[in-house]
Amino acid sequence: MIKYSVLIVLANFCVFPPSSAKESAISVPPEHYQIDANKPCQIIDGFGASDAWSMQYLGLWPKKQQQQIADWLFSMKKDASGKPLGIGLSLWRFNLGAGSAGQGNASHIQPFTRTECFLRPDGSYNWNAQQGQRNFLKLAKDRGVTHFLAFANSAPVYFTKNGLATNTGRGGTMNLRNDCYCRFAQFIATSLKGLENHDGIHFDYISPVNEPDGNWNWQGPKQEGSPATNWEIARLVRTMGKLFVRQHIKTKIIVNESSDLRCLMGIYHTSWQRGNTIRTLFSKDSVRTYIGSVPNVAHLIAGHDYWTDTPVQYMHDSRVALRDSLHKYNLKFWASEICIMNNDKEIGGGNGYDFSMKTALYVARIIHYDLVFGNACSWSWWRAVGGDYKDGLIRAYNTPDKRNDYAVDSKLLWAVGNYSRFIRPGAVRYDILAKDSQGNVIPEGFNDPNGIMCSAYKNADDTWAIVAINYSKSPKPFRFTINNNPACTWQMYRTSDNTAENLSPVDKTDGNTNLPPLSITTFVTKLSSPR
Repeated sequence: MIKYSVLIVLANFCVFPPSSAKESAISVPPEHYQIDANKPCQIIDGFGASDAWSMQYLGLWPKKQQQQIADWLFSMKKDASGKPLGIGLSLWRFNLGAGSAGQGNASHIQPFTRTECFLRPDGSYNWNAQQGQRNFLKLAKDRGVTHFLAFANSAPVYFTKNGLATNTGRGGTMNLRNDCYCRFAQFIATSLKGLENHDGIHFDYISPVNEPDGNWNWQGPKQEGSPATNWEIARLVRTMGKLFVRQHIKTKIIVNESSDLRCLMGIYHTSWQRGNTIRTLFSKDSVRTYIGSVPNVAHLIAGHDYWTDTPVQYMHDSRVALRDSLHKYNLKFWASEICIMNNDKEIGGGNGYDFSMKTALYVARIIHYDLVFGNACSWSWWRAVGGDYKDGLIRAYNTPDKRNDYAVDSKLLWAVGNYSRFIRPGAVRYDILAKDSQGNVIPEGFNDPNGIMCSAYKNADDTWAIVAINYSKSPKPFRFTINNNPACTWQMYRTSDNTAENLSPVDKTDGNTNLPPLSITTFVTKLSSPR
């Protein structure tokens, strides 16, 4: 079938193949997967998740429960049998609160998603605020997390046009008073310095706007958030850049945390003022909105995967189009947020938590497509801990007395760990050539969305990690080598339907093995000089 590899824009609308497009499949099963160590693709910055909104509560749980959750999320240690204690996330997203919690019901925001704010109404700062979240910042750092990102869903309520941290259907412009751009920038700067002074956490990145092009988020008072036009984003970023230079702040500013990847490339369910983000913010021809030369601005674009991960062919083509668009402006891409939504019908939508491999495999396939076809340099799940919805790596349970609250891990958690644990910041992804029994290369043979999907990475310490997903219900043979190197010994770590296999060390192989059905296997070895 015809594969669409370029973006088609029609009437200012981002268009890809229709949702009925046939999912790609490999007609001839590969006999051999050859990692091409002479063909690097992208450098990986890390894997992460966010503390919203759970950690403001879980961070006040008894220490034993906190430590268990922190171990699952961040630990790089192993138990006596060699099984990893955690998935080793290397990026932690901290939600910088806007103060809706202090407004109570007047905030027009549901209680669980309200946040505290460091800034008080009188202009002073309360460094006892957001204590639960700050506890988890420290737990993350203690377990080796190296990169921290703060993100703001809204400016502090004292600076907004409607006095709230939610938009309440007021239109598609930023909910920030015209005289408060400098104040918002100063709030961010003061918060970053305060967290470093009080908690010892240096933030590598700050994301000042979140889903500014979204439409679903701004129809009613649901959570903190604000739309913003590209011009307003550029004004805020320029203000922050100048301020950061004056105050010697090294934190990088990232944009745009788009609600939909299609808004980065065109106009999708939004206005022209909030679409075409890549071109508008990073083309030098866009004089009023160009931010590529602003101090501290990271040369990357961040976007959320929502609504573009199904059907599979659509996911493929949208990421190829995004990759091609980013290449034009020499930008990196961060897939900075995703959870399961109601359009993910293959696994029953987002309602009801799923501990099984069904959601784990589905998400692993999204990670594969983001990394391999979108060339994502960083990948993050939405919430680290959630409730009875498919939005948490871990499921939290609350008891009536609040003293015995507890959390349970999931196959999803460990499936993400098949990537995050073994692909460390600075790792390089390499191309894979899938070959048939005659040695002929099978185009995209490393990617059978209903069978084997695999990708290869080399870490800075010369450790290699090969991640292989078997999406099918049958075992599959899997043979791989790196260039012309002779067979070496690989340790396998597997997450599967087997209750005992949660990122577990299962066996060793010389690169010729079988992948069990419905499984994710990471192969690890140290090979300093592949030929």
